[in-house]
Amino acid sequence: MSSSLPNPAGPVADLFDLHRQRLDWLERASGPILALLSEYPDGYRVPEHHHSRAQLLHALSGVVLVRTQFGRWMVPPDHAIWIPAAVEHEVEMLGQVSMRSIYVAPDAMEGLPAQLRVVGVSNLMRALIVEAVEQAEQERFSRRGELLSALMLQEIPRLPERPLGLPFPADTRMAASCRRFVGEPSPHTTIDEWANAVGMSRRSFTRVFHRETGLSFSAWRQQALLFAALPRLADGESVTQVALDLGYESVPAFTTMFKRMIGLTPRDYMRGVRDAEKGPTGSAQP
Repeated sequence: MSSSLPNPAGPVADLFDLHRQRLDWLERASGPILALLSEYPDGYRVPEHHHSRAQLLHALSGVVLVRTQFGRWMVPPDHAIWIPAAVEHEVEMLGQVSMRSIYVAPDAMEGLPAQLRVVGVSNLMRALIVEAVEQAEQERFSRRGELLSALMLQEIPRLPERPLGLPFPADTRMAASCRRFVGEPSPHTTIDEWANAVGMSRRSFTRVFHRETGLSFSAWRQQALLFAALPRLADGESVTQVALDLGYESVPAFTTMFKRMIGLTPRDYMRGVRDAEKGPTGSAQP
């Protein structure tokens, strides 16, 4: 493991140059796993890029939005996103983000995930990530460092996938409708309304939408609503206000949807966000 690349604190304008330095360093560095710490301000956007290593991006605090040509993925606290090697992606920060990233060499181990996915982070994996970043420089060539790397590689395929991806269809008319919905989400939008908007029959729309996104319209709509809810809850808005703004007739209906998708109630999720923000974040570095 290694994090020998300098992490100087500085203004937002310096972050772009630091990002380019890190990309160069990632291509030169050796070893199965590299660990990096990053601190980003609210609203900062890492421009589209790729690297030859896969990345496990974990947000200790804040919410991260990852965009690719295939769709969008939301990464709240207590989660991570696995980005396979060579995938072009852009990263946007929602709130102050304290990020820890593990970069994995393509030949580090067989059986690593081949597709981009959001995963839940176990207590063990979170501890390993934090330890890898904190101890990378001192122990990157030690036996302990090798054991940390080996255990992380074993744990990555075991992390549970979460339904926090929002793929967009290739069809331009459907994609435009998806973008409009993300801007103004509502649980009351019907398949018939979407089908009419793009000039398709209900049957054709349903078939094409599922083929191009891998999700039913209903499942996609629920995930889009979850995308709209997570950053607002992370910012401390009340569950009642978020539920009503998203068009739910009652808080219990919203809570049922949320728990089915995330595995936690909204209040438990908010409690987890607050606890994560109290945890160690390292020094203030970009």
